[in-house]
Amino acid sequence: ARDYLVRRGLSADAQARWGIGFAPDGWQNLWDALTAKGVATDLIIGAGLAKPSDKGKQPYDVFRGRIMFPIRDVRGRAIAFGGRAMDPDDNAKYLNSPETDLFDKGRTLFNHGPAREAAGKGQPLIVAEGYMDVIALVEAGFAATVAPLGTAITETQLKLLWRMATEPIIALDGDRAGLSAAMRVIDTALPLLQAGQSLRFALLPDGQDPDDLLKTQGAAVMRGLLDQAIPMVQLLWRRETEGRVFDSPERHAALEKSLDTATKGIADPSIRAHYNRALKDLRWALFQTPRKVGGGARATRPFRRDQPAWRQNVHPAASSKASALGAGAASEARLREAVILATLIATPAVITPFEAELERMTCAEADHRALRDYILRHGVIGDLRTDIATDLGKDIVDALFGQAHVAISPAVRKAGDEGVARMCLAEELAKLTARAGHARELAEAVEDLAGVADEGLTWRLSQASAALDRAARGNGDDKTEYDTGPNGARMNKDERSAFDALLGQIAFEKGGPAH
Repeated sequence: ARDYLVRRGLSADAQARWGIGFAPDGWQNLWDALTAKGVATDLIIGAGLAKPSDKGKQPYDVFRGRIMFPIRDVRGRAIAFGGRAMDPDDNAKYLNSPETDLFDKGRTLFNHGPAREAAGKGQPLIVAEGYMDVIALVEAGFAATVAPLGTAITETQLKLLWRMATEPIIALDGDRAGLSAAMRVIDTALPLLQAGQSLRFALLPDGQDPDDLLKTQGAAVMRGLLDQAIPMVQLLWRRETEGRVFDSPERHAALEKSLDTATKGIADPSIRAHYNRALKDLRWALFQTPRKVGGGARATRPFRRDQPAWRQNVHPAASSKASALGAGAASEARLREAVILATLIATPAVITPFEAELERMTCAEADHRALRDYILRHGVIGDLRTDIATDLGKDIVDALFGQAHVAISPAVRKAGDEGVARMCLAEELAKLTARAGHARELAEAVEDLAGVADEGLTWRLSQASAALDRAARGNGDDKTEYDTGPNGARMNKDERSAFDALLGQIAFEKGGPAH
């Protein structure tokens, strides 16, 4: 046993500081020693030091052939023991005392008292896996180190940790078992999170525990790992995404559902909102794909092998016409995008039901793309307009809301009115989508007119025009002074049409008046 401790790097002084002892082989060594001193047999059994025999014999010692570690309460009193087996074939490498009137393993931390004192003096509170890890860390200068006692970290132990420090660092072994233990901690901790009360995780190299790392690389490397400990939300993300492929909408949805299930357990609504915001950022980064530069609608059309060779080439004049026709639609699209973005910023509560449409919205201007991405990432948390001004700059906000057609939009003038905002968004997004489809069909038609028009071409144009007409008319009728939106909200027709009237007065084509 002494040789083992020396190999583990524990000097005689360290062994004395930790009160480490030894229980030799034999069934009744401790029983005989204690009864010879007059200790009552019921107290020996009640303290978890011996067990009654089920064969009619005398009680037998719980610990045999093991190096012994005293387990003390927060006041330093020994309340139990942990034993490390010397026999490599023993079924239990580590064995703790059974639970007694004094010892509840789910409410006890190894080295609790000294760690609390050290944490109170500013040392980082570290949670390791076992006795030897704690001893190695403390001997290396990390005095505020504790360990649970052979079980997963319990709610009670988490509360004990948070009484000592606001962000304890979980430093478990860098193997699959250690990582699994860290993942279990997440599920226990999430419902208990409060402002300023969380966990961080130090991810050790694969196959190493703190004791190994200290011996091979030293305390400076260990301190660096602790300084780089990651917040719990990042480990949650890793748990839900590692080793998985998200190459379909169904898999995207499954990830979103699993993350939502995890965060629903967070009792504090503010913490839950911030977790959802952080996870939305990570999802956005994962699913965002670079947009192709150049090309356009024609670039994505399939090669039509049924056409003669002379029709496969686009006539230069047709290309010019297509560009001219597309210019007006592009300008109108920018104006409608501005109203959509301003509406969402003015009334963030309506972002969620329109997220899918917003993700599909193609923004030609860099400012619009930046605003769209910010809205999708940050959602309904806080004062969105102020947050954007702080993070992206006041100029981008002033430029958006300073446009005349944005200022007259009912959803902007009535900021916070969810009914008006919903109807405005539904109509503007429908018109934007229809206008984009119509412009695409027109551009392709101009190209195809370099050849011979056919019934398919005229049918496509008629369908695109019909869709544009439906979007322009909206969902209401002209028999009353109000229109009714998809959500049942009513909007004055004069107000609703003001933006459309302004668009109608603007000449978008090349050579039109400045605006």
